[in-house]
Amino acid sequence: MRKKSRVAAYAVCVRDGQLLLARSPAADGLGSEWVLPGGGMEHGEDPLDTVVRELDEETGYRVEVTGLLGIDSFHHTFRHGGLRGPVDHHGVRVVYEGRVVGGDLRNEVNGSTDLAAWHDLDAVPALTRVRLVDVALKLWRERPVDGRATVPPTTGP
Repeated sequence: MRKKSRVAAYAVCVRDGQLLLARSPAADGLGSEWVLPGGGMEHGEDPLDTVVRELDEETGYRVEVTGLLGIDSFHHTFRHGGLRGPVDHHGVRVVYEGRVVGGDLRNEVNGSTDLAAWHDLDAVPALTRVRLVDVALKLWRERPVDGRATVPPTTGP
């Protein structure tokens, strides 16, 4: 079985009781999920630089990182990993707190997301979203000393 690791960085940006999220269309075109803005590190890139770059790409905003909230580790076997068979995937996600300091909200073009929007914090539980949104909000609210937040498993990463 093929093994794959991915390190990514994301930001929780809350302003006036709203959370900034990006929408990721489903690969099958039959739905979408809300995700935390952010994404994969490029080789040699620092995680802080990654989150600043990704927020700009996905939302149009320039952000200032105001804190490190924690790390989320995700391990899953994808049985249908493409032509090369199953994939044993390990994702490490660095979660920061960020503050918008410039730019204008816009949607990403030709990227992994198709819409960026602010959502009332109270409305987030009703959204179709990936597990990382819940993990990140728990880190943001509770600020655990060890930087880990445990939330019930869902179907998505």
